[in-house]
Amino acid sequence: MLGGMTSGRLLALLSLLQTPREWPGSELAQRLEVSPRTIRRDVERLRDLGYPVRATMGAEGGYRLAAGTAMPPLLLDDEEAVAIAVGLRTATRQPVTGIGEASVRALAKLEQVLPSRLRRRVAALGAATVPVDLAGDGPGVDPEHLASIAGAIANRERLRFHYRAADGSQSRRHVEPTALVPSGRRWYLLAFDVERDDWRVFRVDRVERVLATGARAAVRELPAVDAATYMRERMLSGPPVYQAEVTVDLPLRAVRERLGDTPEELREVGEGRTWLRTHADTLEYVAFRIVLLGCDFEVHTPVELVAYLRDLRSRIDRAVG
Repeated sequence: MLGGMTSGRLLALLSLLQTPREWPGSELAQRLEVSPRTIRRDVERLRDLGYPVRATMGAEGGYRLAAGTAMPPLLLDDEEAVAIAVGLRTATRQPVTGIGEASVRALAKLEQVLPSRLRRRVAALGAATVPVDLAGDGPGVDPEHLASIAGAIANRERLRFHYRAADGSQSRRHVEPTALVPSGRRWYLLAFDVERDDWRVFRVDRVERVLATGARAAVRELPAVDAATYMRERMLSGPPVYQAEVTVDLPLRAVRERLGDTPEELREVGEGRTWLRTHADTLEYVAFRIVLLGCDFEVHTPVELVAYLRDLRSRIDRAVG
């Protein structure tokens, strides 16, 4: 890491070259407000630092950053270095298989080369942050699958994979991936299913045998403002696996504050009491949402949730008895 030793121009050039396209030298010079000769000199400097900058000739040619055989030195400003360190600390608790150990190793290497002033900032953030996972363990996601999917999205490339549905049935999918959307303890893929001629949302932990086909994906307009909005609307439009109706001993405003920006239906049913309807694809998560409120409650439906909570109470009693 070169930190303050590296000019802002060199950082800006590297940032441009990391996008998945070729940049004509004249366009880079115009963007950075320097001469083409300066661009050529800066490209050589990046190469000396270990960045494999490739150049192609001709009218369609330009500069691009290719994959190298080893990781070159990172060029980060202070804020970027702190952001990455904090992100790595957070990643140690994410449900991506193996990501915790890899994040710890990467964080150790990063903090080793951080200037002392930045190490103090990262340490202060770590000391002030108390992580808590109220939702329990989520399904593990293969990091190679995430990387393959993200690469296909960046390159606008079609994907093939095997998909395991909630009922255990298997299917083969041919899709044009659009976005990865993390939500809670899960990762979702929003993609256009080529063979079904429609948009689909896939849970990434149920994706297997991911293969980038090399075929270009079409440019499609989402039927929503953005990927997160579409995914939320699509998931809520279908029938939930479990839908619960509960009365809780909390005012409506307090319930809304504790649940946050969620699609639960709420209705005041008396002084200090609120009726709510919530749903999810597992009983565990429905129970978690209700218990998270930290108050007395009465379950009206479904009977499966009542049975689950009784079983949970028995296990808790045995654990503390």
